[in-house]
Amino acid sequence: MGNGLHVETKTKLSVVKYFILLIFTVLFISSCKNPQIKKEKNAIFYVGTYTNKDSKGIYKYSLSEKGKIDSLGLATSVLNPSYLTKSADKKTLFVVEETDKNGTGFVRSYKIKNDSLEFLSKQESGGAHPCFIAINKENYLLTANYTGGNVGLLKAKKSGELSTLLDTQQHISKGITNRQESAHAHSVWFHPTKKEIISVDLGTNELWFSTIDASKNSFNFTNQKKLQMAPGAGPRHLTFHPTNNWIYVLNELNNTVSLVKEKDAIYYVETSISTLPKTFTEFSKAADIHISNDGLFLYASNRGHESIVIYKVNPENGYLTNVGYQNVRGEHPRNFSLSLDNKFLLVANQDTNNIISFKRNKETGTLTFVDEVSAPTPVCILF
Repeated sequence: MGNGLHVETKTKLSVVKYFILLIFTVLFISSCKNPQIKKEKNAIFYVGTYTNKDSKGIYKYSLSEKGKIDSLGLATSVLNPSYLTKSADKKTLFVVEETDKNGTGFVRSYKIKNDSLEFLSKQESGGAHPCFIAINKENYLLTANYTGGNVGLLKAKKSGELSTLLDTQQHISKGITNRQESAHAHSVWFHPTKKEIISVDLGTNELWFSTIDASKNSFNFTNQKKLQMAPGAGPRHLTFHPTNNWIYVLNELNNTVSLVKEKDAIYYVETSISTLPKTFTEFSKAADIHISNDGLFLYASNRGHESIVIYKVNPENGYLTNVGYQNVRGEHPRNFSLSLDNKFLLVANQDTNNIISFKRNKETGTLTFVDEVSAPTPVCILF
């Protein structure tokens, strides 16, 4: 009797332990499947730099869902990778080497492979000191060569390997300031809705319009060819409105944003607005420009005033209203970028070696400081 009772008791205890273990297992599995208990997903971005000081090349960072930035270290060593872009499939990174070696700079391509960049190829950019690069869905690449005063054309294979230089478009003219004594191509853009290229030349003080002849892999000017900006404006970058055929051109030298429209296949400047407060009288020069993906707010950076200017966009006519300014908590905000979800705006302060994260209010366009991270001479942010 005693032994039987003992065995029965042990059996009951074993059953109880089994059920307790089963309950804990079910609870654990359920908690893993609970969408509220999920691992935070970080957005990865690359930072291009100038390597004349402490920088070694391209650096990698992550941005959390709360706007916190973490440094992931050096992605690859390269000389003056001042501007970056990705292929349409996001598998290849293309980089300019802003240098002058026998009258040319260079373009590099890297395979984005897990946590590293794998070097693929290197080709000439077509002119000295390339400071901008763009790519379209056909894998044509454009370089803006600042000192060369021209635009280069290359093409990449699906593998990401670059062709040799296919063609160059030389700009010849000048403006009225000492920064405009010769051509200085500062950026070059594929129009998002038609097969057209817009080159922004600070030196000639003009926008240049062309197309690509795919049969010859060469540039052809359009009938308009050029658009003159206001004397001494010094156009640098531009951005396209996402829902209308409006273009906003950032003018570096006279610190303005110009609204460019098109009528009867001819571009014209409709209006311009200052990037600076009326009370600010010190030296400043505009650097970069971006528009929110809903087309309601426009942002531009001021080097000197050390700010991001915020504009509200009139959806009826594209006109801009100044909302205010956000101090960038550093010096020389050469480049900035909106996160892919447009929840955050990140600023690269070249002279203070830091990147600042701001949370963006989608209703008002205003910015609120979130985080800061060190970065050596940062000049380009690419998500």
